[in-house]
Amino acid sequence: MLDAHDKLLIDSFQRDFPLTSQPFALVGEIIGDSAEGALRRVARLIDAGVLSRLGVVLRPNSAGASTLAALKAPPRRLEEFAALVNEEPGVNHNYEREHELNLWFVVTGPSRESIDASLARIERRTGATVLDLPMLRAFHIDLGFPVFAREDHKKATARETAPPPPDASSLVLLAALDSGLPLCQKPYAEIASRLGWPEDQVIARLGDLVEAGTIKRLGLVVKHHALGFRANAMVVWDVADEALPDAARVLTEAASVTLCYERPRRAPVWRYNLFSMIHGRDRDIVRGEVAALAERIGGASRGHEILFSRRCFRQCGARLSAA
Repeated sequence: MLDAHDKLLIDSFQRDFPLTSQPFALVGEIIGDSAEGALRRVARLIDAGVLSRLGVVLRPNSAGASTLAALKAPPRRLEEFAALVNEEPGVNHNYEREHELNLWFVVTGPSRESIDASLARIERRTGATVLDLPMLRAFHIDLGFPVFAREDHKKATARETAPPPPDASSLVLLAALDSGLPLCQKPYAEIASRLGWPEDQVIARLGDLVEAGTIKRLGLVVKHHALGFRANAMVVWDVADEALPDAARVLTEAASVTLCYERPRRAPVWRYNLFSMIHGRDRDIVRGEVAALAERIGGASRGHEILFSRRCFRQCGARLSAA
C-alpha cells in the first residue's frame, strides 16, 4: 500500500535526485517527511519490489557499450535459457516477450568487443542463435515518467549529439554506482570514502556527467509492473528508411510512448527498424494506442508487431564493473 507521500516521492524523484551532502533532507522537505522518514521510504519501496534501486541511468553507449538481443527458447526450456543468459554479468535486463523470439535481453560492457564475447558465450550456453540489435539512433529514451500524475508530464527531448566519452576517473565513479547509491543520509560521502575522494569531488563529477548527458537521470528506478503497469509492450515498426524521422516524431510526441529508437534490420530474420515502448495498465488500451499511432504514421509503416512483456527475469543497472 502506497500513501500520498510515497506517490509524491516516486513521481518527484525518478530524476534530479539532489546532489547535496544530505539529499534526503531535501527529499523529505518536498514530500512532507523528515530526512529519516524519506530514507526509510526509499528502503521500504526497494524491499517491496516497487523500486529496483536509487541510482544512475546511463545514456546507452555513452559509457561503455550495450546492445539489445533476442533468441528463440523452446517454451519448456524458457526458464532454463533465461538463467543461462543471466549467468552473463553484463546482462542487466532480461524479459520474456510474446513473440517467436521470446527472450529479450540487454547486454552491457566496456566495449563492443566485450559485448561480442558476451553474446558468443550466451550462444554456446544455450545453443541458440542470438539476434544482435545495437541502438543506431535514440529519438526518446526515458522511463522516468510520473506514474500517478502522468497528465502533467512533459517529455525530455533526446540530445542530438552524443556526450564526450567519460574519462578514466568518471568510469571509476560510475562503476562504483553499479548497484546504486548507498541508502544512508550521506550517500555521496560513502561513495567518496570507498574511492578515496573528497565528497565534493563525487558530487561535482556526478553533476558534470548529468549535465553532459552521460547520466540520463539520477534518481529512483521504478519497477512499473509492481505499480500496475501490467500491459507493457515493445512495439516494433518496419518503416521506410527515408520516412524514419517523421515516423519517430509521431511516436515521440505520443504521451503513451516511453521509448523510441532506431535499431538495424537483420534480414531475413528481422525486418523492423523502429522500436518503441508503451507502458500501460490494460492490453486493450495499449492496442488502441498502437492502432492510433499506426494510422498517424500511415503508409510509411509497412507493418508492426506488439510484443507484450510476460515475465521479467532481470532488471538492474548497467554494470560497468562486471566486465
